[in-house]
Amino acid sequence: APPPSTAPSPAETNPLPTTTVPDTSKSGPDPASPAPQQVPIPRPAQSGAARTVTPPPSTLPTLVPTPAEPNDVDEVTLPAKPVAILAGETKWEEARANLRKAFKTIGDTLTKLNLKPAGRPIALFTKTEDDGFQYEAMIPIEAAPGQPAEGGDVKFGSSPSGKALRYRHSGTYEEIDGTYETLIAYLDAKEIPVQDRFLEEYVTDLGEGADEKLDINIYALAK
Repeated sequence: APPPSTAPSPAETNPLPTTTVPDTSKSGPDPASPAPQQVPIPRPAQSGAARTVTPPPSTLPTLVPTPAEPNDVDEVTLPAKPVAILAGETKWEEARANLRKAFKTIGDTLTKLNLKPAGRPIALFTKTEDDGFQYEAMIPIEAAPGQPAEGGDVKFGSSPSGKALRYRHSGTYEEIDGTYETLIAYLDAKEIPVQDRFLEEYVTDLGEGADEKLDINIYALAK
């Protein structure tokens, strides 16, 4: 009889491109091990990948608690809260970007001074013109520094206080003009005198995307 051949079999030299039989020669003798297509794939929450979901609401409080059944317009009393303030001015088309930059500058200053935010960012519009406006960006804090702090352009003071009407804007920042028109029409119809300045409170952070939905409280300050 001829000696045993050591040449590979045809199946070894020309393997099929696919097979439905799992190869257990490298995974151990356990026949119960799952086939490769049965191995569970980690979900984004398990692997740490980014998820395209709505971010959770902020734990920082608003100036005035939202009622269980909010109305279109709420009569509120704003408390005077200690705030870090950064004044600035901007063109209308650059408003969101410059407000975001102002809030970041305030936040960096608070971190440097070991101060923590105690409320949502707010912006007081002190003067408006056809091409832009002047503002005071603010972030509430628990207490103002006990002694003058070196905060650069960031100063410390109190937020506007007193009677106000709160109107909610829900939509993109570019759509907020329509909300103001509705609010002003309401004030005119009710003959309610208010100051020539408004306060915006950003319940959700100002994002970079123009299509991001925001929740903003608009306060019309009573005269």
